[in-house]
Amino acid sequence: MFGFSKKSAQSTNTHTNVSWAERLKSGLARTRQQLGGGLLGLLGRRRIDEDLLEELESTLLMADCGVDVTQRLIEESRTRWKKDRLESAEQLRQTLADGLLEILTPLEEGLDVSGHKPYIIMLAGVNGSGKTTSIGKLAKHFQSQGKSVLLAAGDTFRAAAREQLMAWGERNDVTVIAQDGGDAAAVIFDAINAARARGIDIVLADTAGRLPTQLHLMEEIAKVRRVIAKAEPSGPHEVMLVLDANIGQNALAQVKAFDAAVGVTGLVLTKLDGTAKGGVVAAIARQCPKPLRFIGVGEGIDDLQPFRAREFVDALFDVEGEGEKT
Repeated sequence: MFGFSKKSAQSTNTHTNVSWAERLKSGLARTRQQLGGGLLGLLGRRRIDEDLLEELESTLLMADCGVDVTQRLIEESRTRWKKDRLESAEQLRQTLADGLLEILTPLEEGLDVSGHKPYIIMLAGVNGSGKTTSIGKLAKHFQSQGKSVLLAAGDTFRAAAREQLMAWGERNDVTVIAQDGGDAAAVIFDAINAARARGIDIVLADTAGRLPTQLHLMEEIAKVRRVIAKAEPSGPHEVMLVLDANIGQNALAQVKAFDAAVGVTGLVLTKLDGTAKGGVVAAIARQCPKPLRFIGVGEGIDDLQPFRAREFVDALFDVEGEGEKT
């Protein structure tokens, strides 16, 4: 077992002059083109009628909003159209934006890490979801709040994951507890004890990626959770599931499977900048609501930020953004 820290490392911000709102708008460009741009194209051709609402329904489904959310938004639009005599693209766009905001607002729940020291965050997810990278970005986020952080390299199956986490540790000037191979639960157990001894505020515990269908691996991650509870009876204080936005509706199955295995308390949605399926956020809100703690829209260290429903909806339905071409 060994710890790693490099005091000379300096984290860099590649977006110094670009606000988060601008990065979010840029990151959601593909989903916006599918959703907002599709809406503008539909409404620019003709008046609102049932045929247009049917086409709008297809647009929402293609953005992976899901059947439940799509039906709700279409019914609200139909009601407003008939009751309030909607005529313009802007009126219908605003109706959709308001409806989506109402759906997404319950997901906005900030993570309060003040109740325990160390505050233990266990991260889970399938291979390729961006879990290890997200841990590095979360470390930077908590450091910016004045918190001390320790990383536990609990993905002992992939040497590359350990090396990647240690690189993030060096970049952020954060200690990493790791070992060559061995038992993930043992690594995290030692990390918690090390954090307690050093007075560290937050432990971010990585775990090996696994598919929900790999039952023996799902049982193993459940074991990791039990071992954390042995090291700290009140922990883990947060079980964060990292989801790749590119998988769209498959995210729902992942949330349900990991929740059954380890009791998911919060979500991280990554890679929103690479997909037109950002509407899956709404599907999650309706079908398996869990607090959406953070969203990621790029590779930069500051491109993972707390989810705010109003920011998200504004970026999706931005009028200027709707005219963008990709």
